[in-house]
Amino acid sequence: MHSCIACGGRARLEKLEAGSRRCWLQALLASRWPTTRCGTSVDEVCQASEEGSCGGEGLARQHCLEAVTIAEIAAAARVAEMTVTNYFPRKEDLALDYHGTFTAGLARAVTCRAESESALAALRRDFLAALERHDAVAGFSGAEFARMVTDSPTLTARLRELHDLREEALARALAAETASSGGDLVPRAAAALLATAHRVLFQQVMDLTLAGRSNQEITAAVTRSAQEVFGLLEPSLGGYAVCRGRS
Repeated sequence: MHSCIACGGRARLEKLEAGSRRCWLQALLASRWPTTRCGTSVDEVCQASEEGSCGGEGLARQHCLEAVTIAEIAAAARVAEMTVTNYFPRKEDLALDYHGTFTAGLARAVTCRAESESALAALRRDFLAALERHDAVAGFSGAEFARMVTDSPTLTARLRELHDLREEALARALAAETASSGGDLVPRAAAALLATAHRVLFQQVMDLTLAGRSNQEITAAVTRSAQEVFGLLEPSLGGYAVCRGRS
């Protein structure tokens, strides 16, 4: 019986796919306060999650995530608190729920690069493709979600941590791809440069989102920036970690 209850709770949580779950969390944070402030009830939160719609204005306010509790999240999703923590040990992961894909993305682009392609070239190609897709891993999110992240110290800290984890994963991949020894600092230095390029471009996407620019405008602007930023790295990293073919 307990396993059936857990499965039902899991199904309700998993029903909230990445985009709609973020909308759902925004609405939940709004419902933390009386309807005179945010105009959203818990019932409307659940309805919004099923429809994949954020609904309403001013959904995320400063310190909202810091104030909402796991118990309130569980109540809104109609699941046990343990079910929430089993699948989202940290409440900020309900919002930044692409963390696995995000932290592994740079390393994956390097390990999957084409023959004769450098790590820099592979990462530039991968990032430009993410821009064209308006992918969340490149920073695309929507103005309300971007505001929720920037207004929340918890989410901001978690995003910074995800950037750091992504850099560490890239360093390990570069070390493996170049057969570096454990004490070699070059893969770590290269990873720091390449991850910083992605970090500043990610931030530009968020800044332009908060400024009200459309996804098309953001893509055009950040594509220009990416060519400049990656171009700066070309003299030092253009010939680094070039794929010589797979055995």
